[in-house]
Amino acid sequence: MTNLFMNSKRHFHSCLEPKENISNFVNANNNSSLNEIITKLQDGENVYFEDEESKNSGFVNLKKLSGLLLEELQHIKAYFHTVLETIDESCTVIDKDKNVMIWTKGAENIFSIKKEEILGKPITDFFSPDKLQVLETIENGTSLYHSQHEARDNLVVMINSNPIHLNDDIIGAVVSETDITSQIKMYNELYNASEKVFNLEKEVNKYLPKEDPFQIIRGNSVVLNKTINLSKKAAKTNTNILIHGESGVGKELFAKAIHNLREESSSPFVAINCGAIPEALFESEMFGYEKGAFSGADQKGKKGKVELAKGGTLFLDEIGEMPLDMQVKMLRLLQERKFYRVGGTKEIEVDFRIIAATNRDLRTLVDEGEFREDLFYRLNVVSLEIPPLRLRPEDIIELTHYFLHETSIKYNKTIKGVSQMVMQALLNHNWPGNIRELKNVVERLVVFAEDGEVSIDDLPFEHSTTKPKAVPNHNTNHNNQLSLNEQLQNYERDIIISELNKANGNKQACAEQLSITRATLYNRIKKLGIKL
Repeated sequence: MTNLFMNSKRHFHSCLEPKENISNFVNANNNSSLNEIITKLQDGENVYFEDEESKNSGFVNLKKLSGLLLEELQHIKAYFHTVLETIDESCTVIDKDKNVMIWTKGAENIFSIKKEEILGKPITDFFSPDKLQVLETIENGTSLYHSQHEARDNLVVMINSNPIHLNDDIIGAVVSETDITSQIKMYNELYNASEKVFNLEKEVNKYLPKEDPFQIIRGNSVVLNKTINLSKKAAKTNTNILIHGESGVGKELFAKAIHNLREESSSPFVAINCGAIPEALFESEMFGYEKGAFSGADQKGKKGKVELAKGGTLFLDEIGEMPLDMQVKMLRLLQERKFYRVGGTKEIEVDFRIIAATNRDLRTLVDEGEFREDLFYRLNVVSLEIPPLRLRPEDIIELTHYFLHETSIKYNKTIKGVSQMVMQALLNHNWPGNIRELKNVVERLVVFAEDGEVSIDDLPFEHSTTKPKAVPNHNTNHNNQLSLNEQLQNYERDIIISELNKANGNKQACAEQLSITRATLYNRIKKLGIKL
């Protein structure tokens, strides 16, 4: 009532009646207290208002106020009902007597009960009291956020609930639900499938010959070979490794190669994408859960990724997306090598190696408070930077022919090769999606190839067949006689010199612009014989 009155007050000056009898003037204006105004209205008096010049501009009485309040109430009701009709989520409101006051379309879809059937009736007529978390909210005033709850058999929801307070009393409760039954089923099925893959991979690895695991990484550029050599050195230790690199550069390939080099063939490699798991399911996916740990859980319980990685490697991809509360638990795991399953009371001890990967700047995330500094230092014992494809253009040729052969077998198509024009266009492209993008582009070329010929017109990006500029002061005729590797080195030299000039010789700024480390820049300057 108070809020409605204050909202309606703005209408007064446009709706005031003319003052008819000055003798009835009441000493009231815009600065009068709300209680004073209400008291005078209840006594049947007219409340007069003054304008900016302190002149009496009119009055309001109980009848006029009632109309204004009714109009304001209708406005609020129109907004409120439109919001409820628009949202997809399930939203339920009950009063203190447990009668249903609001039942949205989302609630109809989840629980298969029409609002005409349930509105105004006790919610306990439709659901078992022990399944109604909202009753605890209204009785004890407790709030919930992102809590798993089994609303009915074979129906698991994520709920938020809050009591409705009026002064010091609880007059009702509101609860919103999101159906996550299918998500839980999908993750259980994914887990079972993953476990089968892990077991199969173990059996296959027993019969594979021992060879250099890094042979799966294609390319022969200087910057790539340097990264491979650093990875091999890191693989000789059991230390934590943090891999940086843009999306599509092959961070998981490096992680698997490191794992295969330092672990036994029977040791598991368990990968988990921290950016692909809903926050509410993260802990159970990482640590597993005991039988009956929560509603909707597998009745047999389930091992988590950490337990599956015992004796091997746990690969945490997109580590920068890990929720902050999970970062605390992960830090404890790395420190103590012990954990509890969700709903469990027995501490489980594990021994595994950690490799984490990210395409984000974790140092910046630490500064912004989105990543724990102590966890960052735990993971960043050895740091590896995987170079993007645009900084190793000489690898594009080898990768293109490799993907061409692989894809032609996949589609059973004979491809004669790649013309110089197409290859030049591939070399000139910036490759924001890196190796993953190149693989997709080559597959597209094979799919649309006719008579064994790939066409430049089938490239999915704007292309240029102009050759890269030669290094200044190089004789053009002589440059045409250089090998492809020498021409690419000249091209790389040109790029570095140009970026150094733009940065006025500032090597740190130049390295950041090229998305490489300062040490890598120094090595390339020395290798290419750039005079500073």
